Amino acid sequence: MKFFIYFVLFLFSYPTLTTQSFAAVGDVNYISDELKVPMRSGPTTGHRIIHSGLPSGTRLTVLGTDEEGEFTQVRTDGGTEGWVRSQYLVAAPIARDKLAASEKRFQRLDAQMAKDRQVHASIQSKYKEAEATNRTLSSQVESLTKELNELKRVSANPIKEHARNVELTQQNERLRHDVSELTSTVKRLEDNVQRDWLVYGGALVLIGLIFGVVIKARPRKTSSYSSRYS
Repeated sequence: MKFFIYFVLFLFSYPTLTTQSFAAVGDVNYISDELKVPMRSGPTTGHRIIHSGLPSGTRLTVLGTDEEGEFTQVRTDGGTEGWVRSQYLVAAPIARDKLAASEKRFQRLDAQMAKDRQVHASIQSKYKEAEATNRTLSSQVESLTKELNELKRVSANPIKEHARNVELTQQNERLRHDVSELTSTVKRLEDNVQRDWLVYGGALVLIGLIFGVVIKARPRKTSSYSSRYS
């Protein structure tokens, strides 16, 4: 696997390593896969060396180039400025750094894949548990449905009889209530009749008394026979 990665990175980096780059001002370049690259105070080999050797992969900011393009003026991240041969500069990190970055990226991806596999295995386990629980619940529901149907079948007649009894009981209560109302009505009528008879009887007695008083108050006529022989 690592051999394959090295091979791919080598194919991608080979054109860059074999082609001289002409950097523009402000670009970021790197020391190529040479062991050490000296930094000079000017754009010739006769100028003083101000850095004994920049290691491969050093990050440099381009400040300019000489007229021939043989030397490039650069500045390190630490602030040191000088000139290096343009042939040692590449526009991308060296294969070694690419490989290290790729290995880190592959390690992260591998760790993420391992984590994803664990999550997937956990989900599968929970899914299997849910399936087993679902099958158990389905079996219980089927069994309870059968029991319920059997209970409905067995208790169908008693339930109907009970409903009929409830209906008859309610009807009986209604009849009792109607009879009670009729009894109350009859009693009220009887009371009214008795009261009316008492009123009528009192009125007749009063009329009789009045007639008696009237009759007694009338003067008696003496017959001619009785006056004649008196």
